[in-house]
Order: sequence, then structure tokens, then C-alpha cells
Amino acid sequence: MPTFMAEALARHGLLEAYQGRPPYQRNDYIGWITSAKREATREKRLRQMLDELERGDVYMKMAWKPRSR
Repeated sequence: MPTFMAEALARHGLLEAYQGRPPYQRNDYIGWITSAKREATREKRLRQMLDELERGDVYMKMAWKPRSR
């Protein structure tokens, strides 16, 4: 994971929420955010990921329900 993403997750207290997501979601977020060509786009995508992790029921603007353990 890129440093800027890890720092943002830690700063917002969302590292545990990120780590609780399935591996495919974590990989999708990293690839999607880092593939942005413009810094503004990368920041927008990072904010979206943080918002979705905070809500806990959204993944890439789609409803998502974590599996019960």
C-alpha cells in the first residue's frame, strides 16, 4: 500500500476498517486510486474510499454488506 494511503487511513482511524475488507476490495482501492493520472483525481478517489470505509456499507458506490463472522 502506498504511504499516502496508509497515512490517510491512520489519520482518519480507518485502518482497521480497511483491513477488515476482503482482499479483492483492498486491491481494487489501491489500483483505482494509484492509477489516477491527476493529483486531484487521486485525492477525490482517496476521499471516496475513506467515506465508504467510514460508512461501512458501501464499496465503489455500491451497497455492500460484510459477511457475518
